[in-house]
Amino acid sequence: MIQKLLVANRGEIAVRVFRTARALGIATVAVHSDPDEGAPFVAAADEAVRLPGAAPADTYLRGDLVLAASRATGADAIHPGYGFLSENAGFARECAAAGVTFVGPSPEAIAAMGSKVEAKALMGAAGVPVLPGATVTEESDLAAEGARVGYPLLVKAAFGGGGRGMRVVTEPGALAEAVTSARREAASAFGDGTVFLERLVVDPRHVEVQILGDAHGSVVALFERECSIQRRYQKIVEEAPSPAVDDALRAELGAAAVAAGKALSYVGAGTVEFVLDAHGAFHFLEVNTRLQVEHPVTELVTGLDLVALQLRVAEGEPLPAEVHDARITGHAIEARLYAETVTKKGGAPAQFLPATGTLHAFSVPGGVRVDTGVAAGSVVGPHYDPMLAKVIAHGPTRAAAARALAAALHGARVHGVVTNRDLLVGVLREPDFLAGRTDTGYLDRHPDLLAPPEDDAARDRVALHAVAAALARQAGHRAQARVLGGMPSGWRNVAGQPQRVAFTAGERTVEVAYRFRRDGVEVTVDGEPLDVVLHAAVPSSVELTVDGVRRRMSVHTVEGTSYVDGPLGSSVLVGVPRFVDPSESQQPGSLLAPMPGAVLRVLAEPGAAVAAGQTLVVLEAMKMEHTVAAPADGELTELHVAPGDQVSTGQVLAVVTGDTA
Repeated sequence: MIQKLLVANRGEIAVRVFRTARALGIATVAVHSDPDEGAPFVAAADEAVRLPGAAPADTYLRGDLVLAASRATGADAIHPGYGFLSENAGFARECAAAGVTFVGPSPEAIAAMGSKVEAKALMGAAGVPVLPGATVTEESDLAAEGARVGYPLLVKAAFGGGGRGMRVVTEPGALAEAVTSARREAASAFGDGTVFLERLVVDPRHVEVQILGDAHGSVVALFERECSIQRRYQKIVEEAPSPAVDDALRAELGAAAVAAGKALSYVGAGTVEFVLDAHGAFHFLEVNTRLQVEHPVTELVTGLDLVALQLRVAEGEPLPAEVHDARITGHAIEARLYAETVTKKGGAPAQFLPATGTLHAFSVPGGVRVDTGVAAGSVVGPHYDPMLAKVIAHGPTRAAAARALAAALHGARVHGVVTNRDLLVGVLREPDFLAGRTDTGYLDRHPDLLAPPEDDAARDRVALHAVAAALARQAGHRAQARVLGGMPSGWRNVAGQPQRVAFTAGERTVEVAYRFRRDGVEVTVDGEPLDVVLHAAVPSSVELTVDGVRRRMSVHTVEGTSYVDGPLGSSVLVGVPRFVDPSESQQPGSLLAPMPGAVLRVLAEPGAAVAAGQTLVVLEAMKMEHTVAAPADGELTELHVAPGDQVSTGQVLAVVTGDTA
């Protein structure tokens, strides 16, 4: 029996595992880096041990420090969560050598699946359908291997996952550069630059099967999840069951997944991933020898606690009857809420850049499951994955689950960092999604979800929220007034000029002018009068009737920025100061860091002539590479960074002068 469980992870998965451990009466231990010292997952554990440093390589990837923490606290078991050490066969062996139970499969199973190349060979031998592929070595004839595999193809990292070290190649001339780039990224992310080629199934569905195995030889498939909606090859919306899988196909997928598990003598929770083409044919992708991020959707449709089952299996128990007899009830959908900017301009590829900041407020309306590792006051830094929470809805039908999840995300209060919330809500309400027409090319086919045009409804929402922000600000000023606090600001016996306040909302500037009269308030937005009846205004909320519709909006103002939430959605309104410090203006041609990260490479020297679109600086953030290019033809006159430098969002990296118009 496990007496004390150490979770070798952070954030929401650590909180999730602690919740089940506590319910089972198991004592808990957290390990944490320096940036995570005040994180909610640390407070959720009975004991905590510091891992000095910030970078994952110095902290959560240090198996020796994790085992030292288990010795110091007397923890007799370690749950690795996902990522970090979860698929590290060496660490699993070290746990066994130290007499500590590793809550996961055997080191041999992890090692067998650790290399995607070896995994494909093993699965093919077990009768699981696999795609054509080829391992790339220094001696490989790339042209010949590419021709044998066939185009289009993928260059993929042999180790790791999450889309890192992956490149799409559509024609032979691009293969060499794709291999070089993928190797570099894979080495940075996983410590091994080995890559392989694999036939690309264009826009397939990504369908995976949850398996559970025990030490007594049983392997059970707990049905499928669909994870087709992805960005940068990383999932953002997952659901169970798949809308494309009927009973017959479900049986075939389950049988293939069980065959994969038996080939590995699998013990614990794992996931067998497949690509499913438009004709219903499926091919093996990989086995994740750990708990998946998206495991909650399986829990909600089966009623099982997968973490509890992991712990029971780790204690040597056989799989209970409820696993063998599991059935699907209803439908569950999960959305991953990330701190990131989502942009798309013209025909350029969409950009998903991690964002940092302090969460001034964080709450999601009830009725849905929220797995999170953050709370109001949490700092979202540059060191780790920027996922804030997984929000999961369960309903009797797919449509009901989608509606509930969209409503919860729409009503969430997330203040202080930019998120992908609007993208998620847009997906959940989009007709093709609701009809089940999803695959890995879904976002490419729906660019308006990434950069929705500003329509009349969006402009009206921003205008209404700007009025609410202005009146809440006025109420705040009056609440702080030392004399005549009950009088509206700007009130005169003889009417004078209205009070004016300006905000920026994205790229738009909104000016609100208001004047209190004996019979109410007179308001204009950008010079246009607005039919407004003010019912109540305090610093934290405003209730208005505009054009005959009454609405209440909450207003949360932090350091001049107002976060407004209401029935129409949310807006972030940055107050425009009346007087601007000239030193804060940027020099024309400045190249700004689009997100926090580390400078990986600098590809030009000061004085060099550069062309529009030429890459000048390569940044690394969240183990992904991002390029910063010259905005126009000109000369690189200033360079402010060097490889290895840490930069923050908006920092000036370089200046290009010349034809920068």
